[in-house]
Amino acid sequence: MARRPPAGPRTLGVRLRTAAGRSPASQRWLARQLNDPYVAAARAQGWRSRAAFKLIELDDRFHLLRPGIRVLDLGAAPGGWSQVAVRRGASAVVGVDVLPIDPVPGAVFVQADIADPSLPLRLADLLGGKAGLVLSDMAPNTTGHATTDHLRIVALAELALTVAMEMLAPGGAFVAKVFQGGAEREMLARLKAAFTNVRHAKPPASRKESSELYVVATGFRGPPAVSDA
Repeated sequence: MARRPPAGPRTLGVRLRTAAGRSPASQRWLARQLNDPYVAAARAQGWRSRAAFKLIELDDRFHLLRPGIRVLDLGAAPGGWSQVAVRRGASAVVGVDVLPIDPVPGAVFVQADIADPSLPLRLADLLGGKAGLVLSDMAPNTTGHATTDHLRIVALAELALTVAMEMLAPGGAFVAKVFQGGAEREMLARLKAAFTNVRHAKPPASRKESSELYVVATGFRGPPAVSDA
């Protein structure tokens, strides 16, 4: 069972011995990594990244994973969320990313663009049927411009939702990263039409200074019917 880091700030910090050759931004990133209890816990427990704890915390709250479930992990690199799905009893885990991913026992990784229209048929074959859970931790490279970054991540979440609509079994769930401000109105309308419950959540493992949130949709009813009118 995964052990989460203790709550609250650490009393002792690690200082960099030298900043030679490092930009101020890289110095801040490295110092943050060295002093992040989730990074230390991820190393100690064998997770690919600290992001594994985000899914663990979301699952503890929303009960997304169960023994025997089929899981599709979009934007899966470096593989931490797929690891969590395997360890929590998924019978089939398929991860997709444009980047190569080192193997994870119990998971299958596909190097592909999720915008490829031929991909869902391949994924269904690898999963052995429809998915019970579709995950997306995808995020674009940030620009520092809040509006631009928000639009970019919502576009990725919309793309993930399009794949989920095709891949989910009735009653399934969908989780996707968005930025603060939540999902755009059009995406929320799609979610509420297709799922019984739609909520936003920020797991404790998500850094306080980060603007990321997750939209969690459960009780998939199927894609909305298209009117002939």
